[in-house]
Amino acid sequence: MSRRDARASPASSGPGQPLTAVVLEGFASRLAFGLLSFSLPLYAYALGLPIAQIGLMLATNVFIAALLKPVAGVLIDRIGVRTAYVMAVLLRTLVLVALIFAFAPAHLFAVRVLHGVAIALRDPASSTVLAALGGKNAVAQRFAWYQTVKSVAGSAGQFSAGVLLSVLLDDYAMVFTVAAVLSGIPLIVILWGLRGPLVQQLRVPRQQRPPRAPRSLRAALIPYAGLGAMMTGTAYLMANLLPVLAVEYMGLAPAAAGTLYLVKSVVSLTGPAWGWVADRVSLRLVLGVRAFGNAVSSLLWLLFPGYAGLLAGKIADDVGKAAFAPAWGAVMAQVSAIDPSRRTQSLAWMSTAEDAGEMAGPVVAGVIWSLFGLPALLIVRTFLAVITEVYAWFLSRRPGLSR
Repeated sequence: MSRRDARASPASSGPGQPLTAVVLEGFASRLAFGLLSFSLPLYAYALGLPIAQIGLMLATNVFIAALLKPVAGVLIDRIGVRTAYVMAVLLRTLVLVALIFAFAPAHLFAVRVLHGVAIALRDPASSTVLAALGGKNAVAQRFAWYQTVKSVAGSAGQFSAGVLLSVLLDDYAMVFTVAAVLSGIPLIVILWGLRGPLVQQLRVPRQQRPPRAPRSLRAALIPYAGLGAMMTGTAYLMANLLPVLAVEYMGLAPAAAGTLYLVKSVVSLTGPAWGWVADRVSLRLVLGVRAFGNAVSSLLWLLFPGYAGLLAGKIADDVGKAAFAPAWGAVMAQVSAIDPSRRTQSLAWMSTAEDAGEMAGPVVAGVIWSLFGLPALLIVRTFLAVITEVYAWFLSRRPGLSR
């Protein structure tokens, strides 16, 4: 093969092409599910579900994903990230198509189960590509750009959902139809970009894996997985219920509530800067910013129950998320590099810890809100954020975490 042919061959593509494919897929998928994340709680409320059951329904997909991710990690190591990605995109699109025809609460729970299966396949696959390709010096920045693109797309989707619901007079089926079309687009991107020898090398033959995971891997995995669960759980005490807080509790129109998510698009642009700080200055410093954002946002929503307070709290919350994504990505990459033969499995366990927090958050929030009211929920969230900040500081002093 000539040098010119080698350059033109897909098999000779560098890490840029798979990384670009993952980022583009993240943008399109988050745009679609931004529409869903804003519309689904309101649709469930319109169908008559009480707040506690809405929280349980919103957590169902994460519960299923948390159960399946450890198994999915083993499967992805065998079938490869490309195959797992294609399966995940197809399942995710089917979720949105099914929602168009969902007219009862039981339908919503069934759809969330299917969505959990898609998440279990997609999250470890995307984390594996981001952690393993592109070198170690900019791993936090890769996760930062990925999360920034997803956050901007998600905010655009949430804002668009508010506008569409206002214009279409709460026609939820039409909103879900638009989301389904957007969800199917990434399949082309994955088939085009997620290929080549570097992607194939991520699939480790079973005979090359040691029989047992090294003790150093388990020792590093458990405490940081606990931190991920605490961070995410505290954030998700309010994340999914914020549209209900704004529209049903504070009386904002859906379009007005949707404008809160435009802030996220702007704040998310700070993600690459946080990634640079994590890579070049201090990973430990950036790691604790999310807990700080969780605490400040809770206090603002508690003390200033109006649009201005909602907006200020959303800014604080989104700053914490923008900082946490690259720092957490760098931590996952460091832990998974301890045993490259089990990279995807390690990333799956770390992602499962996040899912555990995301799953518990809405359920606990729904129960506290229903029994004790919104102020009690915000006070509990503030208290948990302080505890998480202390734990992050303690954990950062342990040996094994660089910078």
